[in-house]
Amino acid sequence: MSAKAAKVPPPEPPPAAPMDLLRLDLQLCFALYASANLVTRLYRPLLEPLGLTYPQYLAMMALWETSPQTVGALGRRLSLDSGTLTPLFKRLEKVGYVARRRDPEDERRVLIELTDAGRALHEKAMSIPLTVLCQLPISPPEAMGLKDLLTRLAAGLGEAAACKSV
Repeated sequence: MSAKAAKVPPPEPPPAAPMDLLRLDLQLCFALYASANLVTRLYRPLLEPLGLTYPQYLAMMALWETSPQTVGALGRRLSLDSGTLTPLFKRLEKVGYVARRRDPEDERRVLIELTDAGRALHEKAMSIPLTVLCQLPISPPEAMGLKDLLTRLAAGLGEAAACKSV
């Protein structure tokens, strides 16, 4: 060997690994799922004194806006099928918050109507949205922006699903 040592080139860096698209922390679906579960848990202690589950609370909010409504209309509004709604409304009827009856104009349709007890529950539930909003780790304007974004996402996904079913 000569006095001058031969220079050895540095080793090539390994090729960059492609991003693993199946990493859980990269998934929008998981972030939505985890957030929805945690938000639903925030509601649980607030709804318990009213005797409502979260899906029942959603149905009651729709009925507080307009009552009576058909099960079909409520299903479209809540993005739930009648197989989910029927037992939900049976339970709400059992506790006296709603009454179910056949639509006199079309016996195939079932109308859901608030009872006096169901209407009275509206006043008891008035503080729930603000209580939840105060517990979120984002500001109220951020929460409203997120709600708007998620509403757009849901509408777009609904349209895409409708296009595929045609």
